[in-house]
Amino acid sequence: MNNSQDNPPQKAKSAATLASRGIQPRFGELAQNCRKLAMNRLAEHLTGVFGQVDDALFECAEKAENNQVQTLFFDNMREIRRQRPRIERSYHQQIAQNFNNFLEGKLKEREESAEVDVDELTLIQNEDYEETLQVTNMVSRVKARCAQQLFALEQRLAVLNNGQKLGEDSNPFGPQAIAQAFRDALAPCPFPLRIKTILYMLFDRHVMQSLDSLYEAMNKRLIDADVLPHLKYSVQRRPESPKQPEAPTEAAPAPVPPQAAVPAGTPSTAPAPASAAPAQGSAPAPGDTPAPSDLSEPPPSDPGALFSGLAALLSEYRQREGDSAMLGATRSIASFAPRGATRTYSAKDLLEALNRLQEKSAQDLSQRLQHPQPVEELKASLQEQLETHSSLPGQQKLSEQEADVIDLVGMLFDFILDDENLPDICKTALSHLHTPLLKVALQDKALFTQHHHPARRLLNAMAQAGVLYGSEGETHSLLAKMHWVVERVIQDYVGDLSLFDNLLEEFNDFVATLRQKVELRERRAVEAAKGRDKLLEARQRAMDTISQALQGREVPAIIRNFLELTWTDVLVFIQLRHGQHSAEWQRASESAEQLAWSGTPLDEQDNERLQQLRVELLENLRNGLELLGGYREDGIRRLLQDLVACQHAVQAKQPDVAARLEARMPESPLGAMLGEDAQLLRSMPTSGMSTRAQLLAKELAHIEFGTWFEFTSGEQVRQLKLSWFSPTTHNYMFVDHSGQRVAIKPLTLLASEMEQGLARVVPPERNAPLMDRALTAIYRVLQRFTGRSISG
Repeated sequence: MNNSQDNPPQKAKSAATLASRGIQPRFGELAQNCRKLAMNRLAEHLTGVFGQVDDALFECAEKAENNQVQTLFFDNMREIRRQRPRIERSYHQQIAQNFNNFLEGKLKEREESAEVDVDELTLIQNEDYEETLQVTNMVSRVKARCAQQLFALEQRLAVLNNGQKLGEDSNPFGPQAIAQAFRDALAPCPFPLRIKTILYMLFDRHVMQSLDSLYEAMNKRLIDADVLPHLKYSVQRRPESPKQPEAPTEAAPAPVPPQAAVPAGTPSTAPAPASAAPAQGSAPAPGDTPAPSDLSEPPPSDPGALFSGLAALLSEYRQREGDSAMLGATRSIASFAPRGATRTYSAKDLLEALNRLQEKSAQDLSQRLQHPQPVEELKASLQEQLETHSSLPGQQKLSEQEADVIDLVGMLFDFILDDENLPDICKTALSHLHTPLLKVALQDKALFTQHHHPARRLLNAMAQAGVLYGSEGETHSLLAKMHWVVERVIQDYVGDLSLFDNLLEEFNDFVATLRQKVELRERRAVEAAKGRDKLLEARQRAMDTISQALQGREVPAIIRNFLELTWTDVLVFIQLRHGQHSAEWQRASESAEQLAWSGTPLDEQDNERLQQLRVELLENLRNGLELLGGYREDGIRRLLQDLVACQHAVQAKQPDVAARLEARMPESPLGAMLGEDAQLLRSMPTSGMSTRAQLLAKELAHIEFGTWFEFTSGEQVRQLKLSWFSPTTHNYMFVDHSGQRVAIKPLTLLASEMEQGLARVVPPERNAPLMDRALTAIYRVLQRFTGRSISG
């Protein structure tokens, strides 16, 4: 009875609380059910992550390049077990807190980290950049894969939240919130980046790739509760479509605020007539992110803010310089318009002109692909198409917004044509994507603001493949594939972005095959280098043994040459076959000592001892020569006879006779085989290095394999990857993009070259995706054009 009496007040209190938080009372229990569903699924998936950690780290330890790295994996295996309860607790608390903030209306869009001057980057900040990149990539893949489910979930959660619309990254169960919660949970842990990378890989595999089923289950739960059961997902109509937008299938849960006016210089999402509005219930267009408050600051990292800043800078530059302004290598498209034109072309006019250009470029395309598509030439052709088919010749021009998009895409392709990272043949191929990419940009601003946009991903993937494989042995096959992709885009793109997804998938499959070839070639180069290093180590130990035997002794040339050129190789073979602690090695080392001793004048007692040792010594020498190979029986007999004759001449105090004995020995085949490596072993002593070079050498001693270096030799600049370094010789082996070994540099030489500016580590931003690099570079160019000082 008491319970039944108490329940109504308690429910009223709960309803009041929920109402004050923004959640409709009737949805309170439903919201908690969604929370429980998500928390249980995420907990299950996170368990899968830690269930695979030991196996993953053990596999990495087996493949580790040295004992130090292997120890790193084993130590962190234990540390992860120790930290696991804290990580899981922190992760679940963050997810729960995100949901509580959502219930209370406190969940905000994530704030972008402050810009950091490149010159002030520390190791920790570089690691932070790498983590940010990994989280961004995970989130982008989920957003692209689950776009429809996420859209539906956000709309339904908005209903629960009294119609308050969620931002792109303010869904408490969205991929950004889930990935960031894991990153925050790892932040206090003392794991190095290499270990965190493995954890992120497992998190992506077990958690992020399982979000599809979570979003499907949550949407079903909400649909069963009659929350927008008939919601449809549709994209905004493209202007080229002859059909009118369909009527919305269901009204949005709350009034949609009027779309903010597009500022001058901001490219439009789609060049549609002003009367056309997005259908309610359809996927929202990318929201406008405000431009940075200070356009003199370094380019923002957020792509939306970067794009808005570009629009503001373009507008400012146009107002300052007028329509005739130069934008890098080309003029603004506005300068091509007829003087005195007051009317603007419609979106339809512009699209039809681009379609005609695309059709024209499809003709004789195989011939066109042999030459680059100049940006200014394309702008001139576009203006010609517009003017030729204009209903008001000489009176029309492009709108400022459309002109800005055309200029921005033009600067992007100017960047491509000037990019030093890309081989010329790849630049030429990519330049022919200008027209279709311009169509995409005019129709969809997300090309600039979303990393996972299909066209952007395809362009980035092709450029990256060109950088990695475009100037080495795989040039022909890669170029043929790039031409095939360009042809498909030019011939088939009519507005459907799925074409780019399909082409990207096929292109990535092709690149994966190339990558496997390169990795196999590099593994073979590393294994060969390790084998050579093992030989070098054995040879150095053998040379030290011979040097010790000859130290302080003046022996005839025949004995010295025999020991240095021939017996050194014998010692190497014995060491590799039996080991340096074996009886065979000890016997061969003693033979070297005895032979060197026998080539010096001896007193009567030592002479008697030589007579007793001679038979055994000659037998050991014979066995060693037979092991070495390359000597016939008569050759061995003559050589041993000459050595005995030398001993007799020395003991008879007849040095002239000993000197006349044949002292020429065959060149060491092992030394000839090791060639450059053997010479490097003796080059560049550490003494005499400057203080700066010594500091660089210490830093290089801890650098990771896979680091890219840039080497300058005269006019030639080449990027090579550190693939392996020898703990014995301290030689660093570099491979090119095809995986071929192309350089061996001693640590001291590499440090000296870095000190002189002839070698440097390639900064991480140089390996950023093409469009990220291009838009950042364009931003800086526009800052200079507008006379703004750039900090840093």
